[in-house]
Amino acid sequence: MTNDEAPAGTLDGRVALVAGATRGAGRAIAVELARAGAFVYATGRSSRTAGRSEIDRPETIEETGDLIVAAGGSGTALRVDHLDSDQVADLVRRVDRDHGRLDLLVNDIFGGDRYAQFGTTLWEHDLAGGLRILRMGIDTHAITSHHALPLLIRRPGGLVVEMTDGTAEYNAAYRHHEGFYYDLVKAAVQRMTLAQSYELAPHRATAVAVTPGWLRSEHMLEAFGVTEDNWRDATADVPHFCISESPAYVARAVTALAADPDVARWSGKVVSSGQLAPLYGFTDTDGTRPDCWRYLAEVQSRGLPADDTGYR
Repeated sequence: MTNDEAPAGTLDGRVALVAGATRGAGRAIAVELARAGAFVYATGRSSRTAGRSEIDRPETIEETGDLIVAAGGSGTALRVDHLDSDQVADLVRRVDRDHGRLDLLVNDIFGGDRYAQFGTTLWEHDLAGGLRILRMGIDTHAITSHHALPLLIRRPGGLVVEMTDGTAEYNAAYRHHEGFYYDLVKAAVQRMTLAQSYELAPHRATAVAVTPGWLRSEHMLEAFGVTEDNWRDATADVPHFCISESPAYVARAVTALAADPDVARWSGKVVSSGQLAPLYGFTDTDGTRPDCWRYLAEVQSRGLPADDTGYR
């Protein structure tokens, strides 16, 4: 067991669907939930047999399934396009047929940054690409929740986790560096969380939005020319990268929420991995507790030198 993994059996008997689990946070969440005892359905589009999705990266959903097994967990990895309503409906019917229940839905589908033209105005941004961002970041979540929530509310205690980028405070201002389409997606996810929390409450179910900080995804590591083993080398050129976090960190946040009998206290809210770590007692894989969003407000935005004091 590595540092602060959830004890085996924490989520025994639970059934989880992690939509968008091919790479990054989604993959790590699927693995950590399975490690904690949940049976996990992990879905994505990139496949060993069907080829890459439009994101055109090498990671496959089958690899996520292999990692679930390697972690000692149980689950199944399936190729599903969450923009295809029929495919999602078939997926939920399979979950119902196999288990008769769904305890946790994690909506982590996106990949729209593939089309993002950061730093452009609404009228300068490629329109087709911008609309595709909205489809991938909003429609996928709505389609998946539409089909999955009737199964989730069959038993009290269900949890929906909407994965987003940025806290409510950070996203209150227009994210002009990312632009209109990206900003709209992240604002919409927050609103979808609030709406689902309201509609799920009579069924004693909860919806929470969770954001990682500066995530060391596969793509991010490649962009910096480092690996997870030597990622600190990148801080020589980008000192603020010191506050980055592994995908396992936010995965442990989601696992802690899933295991919390009082998770309803977070319903409708946006919470971050750095915010939850000291409350639930978990750390990142290296034993630190980075708090990216606090760091952005208290250090980077004020032009202070990058250091670890109070943040890791």
